[in-house]
Amino acid sequence: MRRVLTLLFLLLLPPLTQAGLFDKQPPALGTLNNSADFLPVREAFRLSVTQSSPTQVKLRFIAAPGYYLYRHRFQFTTTTPGVTLGEAQLPRGEQKTDDYFGEVEVYYGVLDVELPVSNPDSRSFGLRVSYQGCADQGLCYPPETEMLTIGDEPPAGEQPQAASTDGEPLLRSVLLFFLAGLGLTFTPCVLPMLPILSGVVLRGQPSTGRSLALSLAYVLPMATGFALLGALMGQFGAELNLQARLQSPWVLVPFALFFVAFALAMFGLFELRLPQAISARLDGLANRARGGSIAGAALLGAVSSLLVSPCVSAPLAGALLYISASGDALGGGLKLFALGLGMGTPLVLFATGGSALLPKSGPWMVQVRNAFGVLLLAVAVWMLERILPGPLALALWGTLAAGTAIFLGALEFVPKTSPRKLAQLAGLALLVYALAAWVGALQGADDPLRPLARALPTETAETTDRWHSISTPEELQRQFAAARQAGQPLLLDWYADWCISCKVIEREVFRATQIAPRLNGYRLVRFDITESNAEQRALLDRYQLFGPPAILFFDRQGAEIGAARVVGELDAGEFATKLDIAADQL
Repeated sequence: MRRVLTLLFLLLLPPLTQAGLFDKQPPALGTLNNSADFLPVREAFRLSVTQSSPTQVKLRFIAAPGYYLYRHRFQFTTTTPGVTLGEAQLPRGEQKTDDYFGEVEVYYGVLDVELPVSNPDSRSFGLRVSYQGCADQGLCYPPETEMLTIGDEPPAGEQPQAASTDGEPLLRSVLLFFLAGLGLTFTPCVLPMLPILSGVVLRGQPSTGRSLALSLAYVLPMATGFALLGALMGQFGAELNLQARLQSPWVLVPFALFFVAFALAMFGLFELRLPQAISARLDGLANRARGGSIAGAALLGAVSSLLVSPCVSAPLAGALLYISASGDALGGGLKLFALGLGMGTPLVLFATGGSALLPKSGPWMVQVRNAFGVLLLAVAVWMLERILPGPLALALWGTLAAGTAIFLGALEFVPKTSPRKLAQLAGLALLVYALAAWVGALQGADDPLRPLARALPTETAETTDRWHSISTPEELQRQFAAARQAGQPLLLDWYADWCISCKVIEREVFRATQIAPRLNGYRLVRFDITESNAEQRALLDRYQLFGPPAILFFDRQGAEIGAARVVGELDAGEFATKLDIAADQL
């Protein structure tokens, strides 16, 4: 999703700038390069028992956003006499391809596992659950084992809420949905309705305080109605485990086509409306509601959450479809509540005498509506990325950027006003990106953020001969002693065979032509924790690490250079910066 947001910022800049929605850019997100940026394993992957019986145990894994679990690393065992386990029933996961492991199957989000049990005496028993996962940013956790007690008493730690409802990721999502709701107000079929709607809700000339109360009485039930829809769709998605099921082409392609249809509705090709029989009854209910009272305004707000305009219907339907796939009921409710608040904020301003703060109607509103159409198309491409070859997905991103560039007037070289000139400049930038994406796709590239990226040139395999591979704490102590005796600084690379990012760093960083010569002065030590035994895990804890990849620098006396510590995947340029930091402290 990070790729989508980055590209969409470029796509939405001109219309949002014209609308006056942003006065400054949001703070940039930092690169993940230290252990504080990653979650502990029990927070990254939360395990709970959702149901148990003498014949079956249902488990739920919840992976935090940006983290995933390997299907082939699950193991379920018990040593309790008289209790036997059948083969775990796992849904289809998402396919991942890498240069070393080939095709692997992984799970994002919510994963429900059904474990057949033969427990004729209905006795309590211990269930040992082993699993392994990684973070998209490049950190691989060692295999983890949890012991659960299955019986009459609930296991320690009841089922947690979905990880996406905790912390900063949720706050960012809620803010984005609030801004989306605010943007929906500035469309040609919503903004002109504010004076009319304000008159219906207020009915008369109430005081400023009364106007604020009445407008809030309208807005809050409307937002609550959206929140209820979001929670229901999130729960519906969780019950069907759509997060896991939404990996099949038979599901992804129809979903993507739905988003394309919603986008076409935003472009004005057709309108989305409720069936006439339903909308007529809701209209009648709204007409009977008496404005000017708290109860009447609240009833109007509740009905309005169902009687949305064509400009709102398509993005709302797309949001509901997205939330149903997330399987997050609480998060879905909060996000759509924020959407409703965003849509209602201009009404509150208008009703309390702040109409002068709102921009005037004009052609720019069509740009905002079209921007939402681009958003929906981007979501469709993002979904198809999971099943399409990387170069083809990159070509689709280029096509979307090119289409947006043309609509922004990139190729219209005629006299323009200043806002149109700014839009054309953004369009030209998107057109350059589109050309780069197409060229990169023809050359086999697959990263939308680096469409022309190629593999860095590497040294020969002889560079690997300088590494000392070890796997025990005792061997590590001997390496430190040898480094101190030789007066060498030491570079410690944490590695495992199951760590995909470790392979990437070995190939594209350590062997890069600008990096390999700079390692000559170091004693190079590679600690292999593939086995992930108790001693190795204790050593990880000692260095406050969650797992590989991680790279630590030590001076000639064996003291760590903390400022140069690396956790997670990085490229050769970023590693060169770490080498500079280490060199300054040697």
